[in-house]
Amino acid sequence: MEALRPGLYRLAWSWCHDAELADDLTQEALLRALRRVDQLRDPGRLDQWLTQILANLHRDHLRRHRETVSLEAVEVSGGLTTEEEAQRLGIVQQVQQAMTQLGDEQRKVITLVDLMGFTYADVARILDVPAGTVMSRLSRARDRMRRLLEASGARQASPTLRRVK
Repeated sequence: MEALRPGLYRLAWSWCHDAELADDLTQEALLRALRRVDQLRDPGRLDQWLTQILANLHRDHLRRHRETVSLEAVEVSGGLTTEEEAQRLGIVQQVQQAMTQLGDEQRKVITLVDLMGFTYADVARILDVPAGTVMSRLSRARDRMRRLLEASGARQASPTLRRVK
């Protein structure tokens, strides 16, 4: 579980953009998992199980606090010139801004599939929704992101972005 902690934290932070809250959510998810480790049916799916716990905790937090959630969507790859780095940083900022304009459900699906690399079936289990719902939310989220990025001019450059895991 400890090896998965950094990824859980990054995911929590991407959902709430608050380091303290992300740390609290991550610690609570790990604590719940430790208390309920007997409920883990397949140890090979530990990452999905922990992510599902984290998603539930985040959903509970949103219900209690009704906050707007934003997230950082990408991490820039290394080995760039200063000019390339500045250009890519601008694109990252445009992506972050576009992500804040997605609804919470779309942000979660797009981060779980496109950033964390979970399958549609995994995300369906994590979020407790049908796989078809995952696919339609993801399709709408990607389409909205594309339109927002085109409107902001981000499509003019094609950065080398990598999944955060």
